[in-house]
Amino acid sequence: MSESKLRTQSMNFAVSIINLVRKLKDKRESIISNQIGRSGTSIGANIREAQYAHGKADFIAKLQISLKEANETGYWLELLYKTNYITEEEYKNLETACASLRIMLISSINTAKENIK
Repeated sequence: MSESKLRTQSMNFAVSIINLVRKLKDKRESIISNQIGRSGTSIGANIREAQYAHGKADFIAKLQISLKEANETGYWLELLYKTNYITEEEYKNLETACASLRIMLISSINTAKENIK
């Protein structure tokens, strides 16, 4: 998976998350919006940090952090849906984008690990 595609999709996802947080704050929801705002934007930030990693192990560690943040973001999305803060359509669109990032991150991590051996 191309690193630039991963960076681009994580940036697009972060923009979607920021827009979601704005919407949630308009509804006076602050607990989950703060959590998802942090985890959803952290995915791309760690991918960007991996670009200047101090070696392969650091690169893999940054991508693994991104993967954990993507997994956490999926949890918050599901919770927002189950508490009726977002519609089913919003949930499906955001979860699909988040799942796509997780798949690309897993692939990138596995490729990086194979290149260490």
